[in-house]
Amino acid sequence: MSDSAQTRSAVLLLSCPDRKGLVAVISNFIFRHNGNILHADEHRDSETNLFLMRVEFDPSGMDVSLDALAAEFSPLAAEFEMRWHLAKNTRRPRLGILVSQYDHCLADLLYRHRAGELDCDVPLILSNHTASEPMAAFYGVKFVHTPVTKETKFAVEKQQIALLREHECDLVVLARYMQILSPAFVAAFPQRIINIHHSFLPAFIGARPYHQAFARGVKLIGATSHYVTEVLDDGPIIEQAVSRISHRDSVENLVQKGRDLEKVVLSRAVGWHLENRVLLYGKKTVVFD
Repeated sequence: MSDSAQTRSAVLLLSCPDRKGLVAVISNFIFRHNGNILHADEHRDSETNLFLMRVEFDPSGMDVSLDALAAEFSPLAAEFEMRWHLAKNTRRPRLGILVSQYDHCLADLLYRHRAGELDCDVPLILSNHTASEPMAAFYGVKFVHTPVTKETKFAVEKQQIALLREHECDLVVLARYMQILSPAFVAAFPQRIINIHHSFLPAFIGARPYHQAFARGVKLIGATSHYVTEVLDDGPIIEQAVSRISHRDSVENLVQKGRDLEKVVLSRAVGWHLENRVLLYGKKTVVFD
């Protein structure tokens, strides 16, 4: 999406108990203010009787500002018990990336950003190693080395949070950042940290999942991108992919095939989040087309 397109469109994401007429109520609200719906998609979770919807609309001809629109929508949302978010898209979101030694996911994100596939700015890369510093320089992104030890973890995370806030990062991406974030770090960016785990969760959580998979003789390996919560590798899943393997594959083969999956899965998840296509409910997500 181009800058001009982004400033023209806004996105309303919502969920509420399902009942008749919800699509009409929401559509009519936007219509009454002279908004033009560009795209709408909805889903009903039959197990929870929950209605979920994404509405992208052009607000350029509306009779109120988006701030006023949000204020006017609040009573309607309360009437229908909605959980909702209005993404105004008045500026490009800003992405902060954390990475350790493996840089394949970082490289994919930076390439897609430069190619225009990820509609965001990338002002900052933080790493507990220096291996990615030349890549950051090549793409013109500020790189800060934040080495971590058991003794310095609290102070380093405090520094990292301060840097991410200083650079106004809306989303934090863990591009193979091999450190477990503290609850305080997660709480600083609620539902705004995306991780890539080199396994098809919920199988093989934690460290060395390819080695775990090899030891179990699995026939499929995978990668999972998910939101980060306080519980390790347990956050709502955004995207997954798998690759078939056989008894002929060594651990090294699994790692190589897995890295191809990891970078694609992470970039997809980040792109969908930036486009406001992901709606969380409970421990699940709906990713709208």
